[in-house]
Amino acid sequence: MCNLYANTTSQAAMREIFEVMGQRDHLGNYRGQSAIWPKYEAPVVRMSEDGERELVEMHWGFLTPQVSKKTGKPIKPAAWNNARDDKLRSSGLWKDSFLNRRCLIPGSAFREAKGRNPATDYWFAIKGSDARPPFAFAGLWRAGQPGIDDDTGDWFTHTMVTTTANELVKPVHPTRMPVILDEQDYDTWLTGSADDAAQLLRPFPSDRMRIVCEGIGITADDVAAGDL
Repeated sequence: MCNLYANTTSQAAMREIFEVMGQRDHLGNYRGQSAIWPKYEAPVVRMSEDGERELVEMHWGFLTPQVSKKTGKPIKPAAWNNARDDKLRSSGLWKDSFLNRRCLIPGSAFREAKGRNPATDYWFAIKGSDARPPFAFAGLWRAGQPGIDDDTGDWFTHTMVTTTANELVKPVHPTRMPVILDEQDYDTWLTGSADDAAQLLRPFPSDRMRIVCEGIGITADDVAAGDL
């Protein structure tokens, strides 16, 4: 599962890549993020109520309430930052968003860790003329977090869809990787039928990806700086 990704793409580039008009860009002054963790805000592209693409910030991870097993009292909510592709139509947590609220999550790299004490970090990106070509993960979003009573209950959140790992990712994470969408499929993911969108839930070709950083203690800033 993916618990850390980066989006170092400029705000102007995101508007161009994702075909968002200037007045539909609600990010304010966005500077790019070399590390995006669950529960933190990051840009997503979604369809507005009047059918136009817009750029907005949402917290990463659908929230669900938790209680302490010892005391029975509420504790910090769980953040579900990954949604399995084979559960999108059956899980109550994902189904309505898959049918009605799909989004694009701009990214430039994602990290998977292998081993323990210490783990080795592997950062994956797609190939291209730039050091970190921009791309989009398949995402879902929702407004409000049922069962959460404090201010976080009002959050807009997004989650990242995962699928079977390809041959590049599999040695690091044997089972799962985020769904990366081809640019020509952005509109289908955002506005197509559930059946058409489901056809896009497949591993990104491994020959179009590369490992851009590998090592123990690799920081997100190291990744943003370029190849090590």
